[in-house]
Order: sequence, then C-alpha cells, then structure tokens
Amino acid sequence: MEGTRQSALRSGLATACLLVFVCLLAAPTARADYAVLQNGQRLHIAGYERLGDVVRLNLSGGSVTIPAAELLSIEPEEVFPPNPAPKPQVPFAEQIRTAASTYGLDPKLIASVISVESNFNPRAVSPKSSFGLMQLQPKTAAGLSVRNLFDAQQNIDGGTRYLKQLLDHYSQNLILALAAYNAGPARVEQYRGVPPFRETYNYIRRVTEKLRTNTSFASDSPSLPFSH
Repeated sequence: MEGTRQSALRSGLATACLLVFVCLLAAPTARADYAVLQNGQRLHIAGYERLGDVVRLNLSGGSVTIPAAELLSIEPEEVFPPNPAPKPQVPFAEQIRTAASTYGLDPKLIASVISVESNFNPRAVSPKSSFGLMQLQPKTAAGLSVRNLFDAQQNIDGGTRYLKQLLDHYSQNLILALAAYNAGPARVEQYRGVPPFRETYNYIRRVTEKLRTNTSFASDSPSLPFSH
C-alpha cells in the first residue's frame, strides 16, 4: 500500500514538472519596448497601461504615470543578431589607415561607419541617393572634392574628412557628429541634439557598438567622447 502511494506521488510530481516545462516553452520571450514622448525623449519600458487620460509606464525600477497626450508612440525594441567575432583585418584597410592618419581620427571609427553605411560595398547605392563605402551624397561629395563616388580611396578620404568636420563642429562629441552624419546637421540644429528618429538612434547605436568591439586596428588614437 505504501509503495503504491509513493509511486502515485512520484507520478504526480513528474506530471507537474512536465506541465511546468511545457508552460515555459510556450511562454513568449520577455522583451522591452520604447515609449516615445512628444518632447523626443525615449523611455525603455517593460510594459504600459492606458488609464483614461493617463498612461502608466512600467520601468525597470518602478512605474511612472504621464498624460496620454504626452505619449507619441510605443515602438518595439529591435533585436539584432550578435556581432560575429571580429576579423583580424577589414577590407580597404590601407585606405582607412591613410585617411585616419590624414585627418587624425581613429581608423576603427572609420571602419565602423563604413560597416554600418555600406557593409564595405564600394558600389553601394541607397534609396536616398547616397553612394559608395561611406554613403556620400553628390552635393556633399562635391564640397569634399570627391569626383568618383565609387572610387574607394576618394570615398573614404571624403567621408573621413566630412566626419572630421562634424566632430570639430560639435566639439568632438561623437554622438552628435554621428547624428549629423546620418540625419544631416540641419536636423541636429532643429532638434538641438539627436533627432528623434528611429533610424538615427539605431545608426548611432550600431556604429558605437562596432567601435567598442572592433579589434581590426591597434588602439593608437585617442578615444572620442560618447556623451550627448
């Protein structure tokens, strides 16, 4: 009789464990979203709830309630695959080194921008009519004396020179320089900082992540500030 009870107990525990395991498999993967406010601020949230004229935003450390009119949108967090292991060398390494030396920039920064802009494709053309490795627009290229946008050396030299100009304009603030490189200096001036565009936020994040993990070049140049 005692053996029968223990057998039934073990069977019940096994069934319960199996149910828990199945529920865990069926549960959706936890993720976070962004609450975009009217003033351009983005809050990383775990969830939200509309309560009439107000919205409660659940943050990692608690919650905050704001007027519904102040909430512009809820944007899903984009999930990117992890970066592959860095290669010991990158395409067009000599041209990158030359441009970096000419304008006093870190070659890892130039390589990171090229990686995000064109994935090292010298013939790349964007829907916005940007061309080549560093995705220069014809008007910008003309001001930088770049005659052939598809020539790797000219494109890298012109893009690096333009990036140097932006860094000097924004007092070596890398975040603002990258925002201007992506969205244009006029947009940065309009919003007095990083424009509240998803593309620009993602662009800055991707370039700075690649810069932090890029081991293709020796760290022989001073690091640039990431603050904004």
